[in-house]
Amino acid sequence: MASYRKNKAQKVTWLGFFANLVLMIFKLLAGIFGRSSAMIADAIHSLSDFATDLVVVISIGFSAKPRDTNHKYGHGKIETLATAFVGIVLFFVGVGIVYCGAVKIIAHVKGDLLQQPGMLAFYAALFSILLKEFLYHHTLKVGKKINSKVVIANAWHHRSDVFSSFGTLVGISGAIFLGKKWVILDPLAALIVSFFIFKIAFSITRDSLLELIETSLPKKSEQEIINIASNTEGVHNPHDLKTRKIGNVIAIDMHIKVKNELNIQEAHEITVELERVLRKVYGEETIISIHPEPLERQ
Repeated sequence: MASYRKNKAQKVTWLGFFANLVLMIFKLLAGIFGRSSAMIADAIHSLSDFATDLVVVISIGFSAKPRDTNHKYGHGKIETLATAFVGIVLFFVGVGIVYCGAVKIIAHVKGDLLQQPGMLAFYAALFSILLKEFLYHHTLKVGKKINSKVVIANAWHHRSDVFSSFGTLVGISGAIFLGKKWVILDPLAALIVSFFIFKIAFSITRDSLLELIETSLPKKSEQEIINIASNTEGVHNPHDLKTRKIGNVIAIDMHIKVKNELNIQEAHEITVELERVLRKVYGEETIISIHPEPLERQ
């Protein structure tokens, strides 16, 4: 299962990597020959995708490694750390877009003439939107299927490129079809788009950092675990529940009460059955530690 997950994640990430390479070259040429500074900036923006794609591929390879003597809980935190990195990169992408947009707006207000782009830049922006939207949906689908946060985060990185290219398209379209005085639409649209990128970056980074500091699962999930334990035959008063996420794996630690007259073997069979039920719900790789206690103390 781990090998399948690793292969699917790396395959979809390499697809995005080579698509980004083609897009970056195309955008750069379109920006130069289409006389569009916005398109050149968008091409430079695409460089950030290479860094995140490489980080995702490397992190997936390491996180898929089996548990060893030094990592008895596995290597899932590497994927979480990589997810946080993607979120931080997205944040700085948003900062870059805001800065470039603000510089252009200030220049326009001061009376500087912004360069009017050509149709080649328009087609490049349109092509970028279509390709990146496809990559977003495809990567998101794979990420959800294999339950990989870092792949899902990378999908949202593709979507941020859609937002960026859409802002570029609006500005280029306004400059081409409405005249030079509307060139300011480009940086204005970029500023609006940046807020969407900030929102995505904040969500991705926050969730990853909460996981890195061992934050428990949501109350709803913990209550679901308690209910599963309570409905398992032989289990009484499940309590002292501790939960956390380790990459795409859940760790569950709790105490249960069993009848005092049971022998060790019978108490063990109850804990084994509870582990089986929990793994059926949360996955075979779920890390579970159950401590049985006597229901009635003498």
